[in-house]
Amino acid sequence: MDWLAAPDYWLTRFVFERALGTIYLIAFLVTVNQFRPLLGEHGLLPAPDFIRAVPFRASPSLFHLVGYSDRKLLIVGWAGVVLSVIAITGWLDGGDYPLPFASMLVFATLWVLYLSIVNVGQTFYSFGWESLLLETGFLTIFLGPATTTPQFSLIVLMRWLLFRVEFGAGLIKMRGDRCWRDLTCLYYHHETQPMPNPLSWYFHRLPKRLHRIEVLGNHFAQLIVPWFLFFPQPIATLAGIVIVGTQLWLVVSGNFAWLNFVTIALAISAFDNSALGRIVPLTPYGPQTTPEWYLAIVLAFTALIVFLSYRPARNLLSRRQIMNASFDPFHIVGTYGAFGSVTKERLEVVIEGTADPVLTPTTVWREYEFKGKPGDVKRRPPQVAPYHLRLDWLMWFAAMSSPMYHEWFVPLLAKFLEGDRPTLRLLRTDPFGGQRPRFVRALLYLYRFTTAKEHRETGAWWHRELVGDYVRPVSLRGTRT
Repeated sequence: MDWLAAPDYWLTRFVFERALGTIYLIAFLVTVNQFRPLLGEHGLLPAPDFIRAVPFRASPSLFHLVGYSDRKLLIVGWAGVVLSVIAITGWLDGGDYPLPFASMLVFATLWVLYLSIVNVGQTFYSFGWESLLLETGFLTIFLGPATTTPQFSLIVLMRWLLFRVEFGAGLIKMRGDRCWRDLTCLYYHHETQPMPNPLSWYFHRLPKRLHRIEVLGNHFAQLIVPWFLFFPQPIATLAGIVIVGTQLWLVVSGNFAWLNFVTIALAISAFDNSALGRIVPLTPYGPQTTPEWYLAIVLAFTALIVFLSYRPARNLLSRRQIMNASFDPFHIVGTYGAFGSVTKERLEVVIEGTADPVLTPTTVWREYEFKGKPGDVKRRPPQVAPYHLRLDWLMWFAAMSSPMYHEWFVPLLAKFLEGDRPTLRLLRTDPFGGQRPRFVRALLYLYRFTTAKEHRETGAWWHRELVGDYVRPVSLRGTRT
């Protein structure tokens, strides 16, 4: 079946696999650094409790089979780090090894390991880019090593996934917040997005006319351009350029973990060898062949994805479109989208503690500073992405509703009261230097970016006003004041 072969996409596969390996590396490093205080045996939402309550069939994970312990989690996390490095270097991507298809085994293992983490990660792993990474990772398993001829059906499936990411995001915006239709959403978005970056203040201060042009550009890139991914070259390449350019614009204006980077990796599928060769001048690894058994697996996989694509395709056409959801527990095919609604004001939860044994009107409260989310008004928003600060992101969601809807929040306050070191390492600063405070409280503030004049006069990037209590002062004895 030579008509299925796509020899002019071997460089596409080469670059894409290494890009995905890099994203896997970041994801596993995040796991190693953050999973235990968030979800470990003594975490905010202990994974062992979840595993006992939720059966394997509903949330398949290796931890259902071998049991969970923090040591086993570290083994899984560091194994993912090592395999990611192997994928990046292409160490097993050739034919001079006992297992000529070892690179497929590497990507299959990466997928199984990360699936096992996500499926016990609960709300801390409920972000859309987790399913996107898993779906992309599952597809990557079947791309084959450098010794095989790329199959065009897999290139089309990569573009189909990219289409669903972009077109789904465009549709959810048009069906959601009115400000996307009247072109005013970016009057607010750069200021109210979950994690602003060092340039977000400047983007927010652009003239409103440019903000409207930004929104128009977004609609063009997400609603029109994705259709051209399925056109012959060089039209598909031009579509890929637009998508990559749009994603880079998002990278420099905000922190969205690895969402933009997975999207850019998928957009590599729009470029053939001649386009990528101008940037990555490489030659293929020896002769390329296509064993019949491998071709049969590719065809079976293609048929499976076409069959499973019915539900996400129907979701795109539905007036009740959902976003960031997987239609199966293995995260093989899902639906994506972001910012169907845009918050117009920025609320922030600020946690404070005191060492005073008795609370009085003169009690001195000291503020806990998080690594990424806004706190100190004079601290410039940091660059975090593609790294993912999971606790900081959930603090953004927490500010939108009562703590009773966030089952991890009160346990977080308890960890602060206990002086729990693993939890405190998730923060930028601990105002008590590892000592236990007597009381902690949470306040709700309204934040906004300073004006240019305010910034010049005060050096502050933010202005904040107290809204009220989020959680009144609490101690380990459960007393309240």
